[in-house]
Amino acid sequence: MTDTATTFDPWVSPGPPSARKLPTLVAAQGETFVDNYAWLRERENPDVLRHLQAEDEWAEAVMSPTAKLQSCLYEEMLGRIRETDVNVPWRMGAWLYYSRTEEGKQYPIICRKRDENAEEEILVDLNRLAEGHEYLALGDFEVSDDGTLLAYSLDFSGFRDHVLFIRDLRDGKLLEETIEHVSSVSWAADGRTFFYVTEDEAKRPCRAWRRVVGSGVSELLLEESDELYRMWITRSRSEAYLFLSIASATTSEVRYLEADRPEGEFRVIEPRAEGVEYYVDHRGSRFWILTDDLGKNFRLVNAPVRNPGRCSWDEVLPHRADVKIEEIEIFRGHLVVVERESGLDQFRVIDLESGEQHRIAFPEPIYSAAAGKNRVFETTRFRLAYESFVTPLTIFEYDMKTRKMTLLKETEVVGEFDPGRYVSERLFATAADGTRIPISLVRRRDLDPAGKNPMVLYGYGAYGHALPVVFSSNRLSLLDRGVVYAIAHVRGGGEMGKGWHDAGRMENKRNSFTDFIAVAEHLIATGATARDSLVITGASAGGLLIGAVLNERPELFAGAILHVPFVDVINTMSDPSLPLTVGEYLEWGNPNVEREFRWMRAYDPYLNIRRADYPPMLVHTSFNDSQVMYWEAAKYVARLRDLKTDDNPLLLKVNMAGHGGASGRYDLLREEAFDLAFILERLGMRATCERAEEDLRSA
Repeated sequence: MTDTATTFDPWVSPGPPSARKLPTLVAAQGETFVDNYAWLRERENPDVLRHLQAEDEWAEAVMSPTAKLQSCLYEEMLGRIRETDVNVPWRMGAWLYYSRTEEGKQYPIICRKRDENAEEEILVDLNRLAEGHEYLALGDFEVSDDGTLLAYSLDFSGFRDHVLFIRDLRDGKLLEETIEHVSSVSWAADGRTFFYVTEDEAKRPCRAWRRVVGSGVSELLLEESDELYRMWITRSRSEAYLFLSIASATTSEVRYLEADRPEGEFRVIEPRAEGVEYYVDHRGSRFWILTDDLGKNFRLVNAPVRNPGRCSWDEVLPHRADVKIEEIEIFRGHLVVVERESGLDQFRVIDLESGEQHRIAFPEPIYSAAAGKNRVFETTRFRLAYESFVTPLTIFEYDMKTRKMTLLKETEVVGEFDPGRYVSERLFATAADGTRIPISLVRRRDLDPAGKNPMVLYGYGAYGHALPVVFSSNRLSLLDRGVVYAIAHVRGGGEMGKGWHDAGRMENKRNSFTDFIAVAEHLIATGATARDSLVITGASAGGLLIGAVLNERPELFAGAILHVPFVDVINTMSDPSLPLTVGEYLEWGNPNVEREFRWMRAYDPYLNIRRADYPPMLVHTSFNDSQVMYWEAAKYVARLRDLKTDDNPLLLKVNMAGHGGASGRYDLLREEAFDLAFILERLGMRATCERAEEDLRSA
């Protein structure tokens, strides 16, 4: 890249910042600090829009020498995708539902058939609905029991602001039932009554409603006033019950209603108790309940429908310190318990008649597995999705009675893809307190594992979310060029159970950062990579991780990419009007509480930027993001550019989409090509298309 990045003036009107924008004094817990860039929160300010446009144009200009490489990468990635494709149909009621894609079209088309040989019926063509919109995302998709009505929701901005529509599938016409700010929806058994949840101004799902199609009137059933709590509506696989779940990060409560009595009242299974979570499903005369009342990793109980309170709970599976129960999938004759042990997904299958149980075996040392679309209750077949760093997403159907696994579809990688050319492995780094931190890694098989290889290291570490080990055909553009890809499974995630999450949140949040640094140091010390060959990346809360790590050890890395990063922690967590803020007091802390403020103040990436050399950085933000506001990245880049002491490129890429970036699949590929070009540039591996092709042939 050129060194002209240091001449960039982000201020789009004459004069220095102080001459045109007064700094904001922020006072909290006895500390006052100056925020010169608070004005970037003024969403409707033309200066803000011009500033963001100038940043984006500058990022494009600095990356322009890689334009040919970006084009090459885009064509490579596109060339691996079967553009016209059909996913595996799933049965729901009397129909088979599926989605398909067509070459040249950005979005899937959702269809159904009576059987495999019947005529196709197009339900929702997202390409047509996206016309005239820069963004489109499908939210809910629920069909009434008789198959005649479809409730679906769409987000046209990226702000997760979903509008609910009802379509009559008999004639394809939309009904006059459009409802805004809907976060979840479920049908009652009569096929005319539906229940839905709406959000408040802070995008908190907090109001539950009942409505009969054609009535034009919605009845408010419940409003949750505690800002720590959110609610959602679901229907049991048995179709017998509707469940209204209300939960904070640590406490939950579930209400139930017979699906064939939609006019009835929701009743509480067990009143909420601070610090106790439970979640419910149904089979026969009993509710099946996951709860952490006796341990953080949950146990499984059941209770009679006629008296489902805690006093009637009978234990089915006990709490185990080394195994977390993630969820249950219950059928007429079988129960599948989704567990996590030693960082890996496991499926325990229990025959509910005989009591026999077994686990489904998987062939690789590191992988990800998840329950698929299982909408049929009366079946012995369990659909699951499996993938790894070297195995593309694969859909299987497992017969729970015969224990036979049937391959339904493996995602095709077009071209000369040979999984045997790559190797994946699980490593461990040791943190300062002695904790072993898992590392998942994939590389080309012919690479020397101690050859100081170029590497990309990814991290997250929040909300108890376990980073899945998934396949990416796009990643092959790095692996084939000799770049190693690794994930640091730091504390704060859920890889090793609920305790792993607790060890990296609230007052323990610093463990996430020191774990990541320990992983990087381990990979460098063992020769897997080198300081000048290591690019780090993270998104959202993972962007917070990367931002905090860079403040502590900027010299350790060759480059960094932060996607929609949560970096302005204290300012955001001090504003309860923003989406997510109050509910996340239990993840990060509440800055109105002094000791919790001190936790956040110690690592806040924005406030702790210091005068030091930082590596080259690419930061992405989305103007319509409702989860991490665009100004967090914009402020962070502006302050970092003001304070850092190096001449390394610092780029802010801005799009108008939402938290996950562009919604169209081709647009996403172009964003990915931009990132991969930045990575290869930082690793000294820029190549023309011709050179890249030679590299691939010689590899």
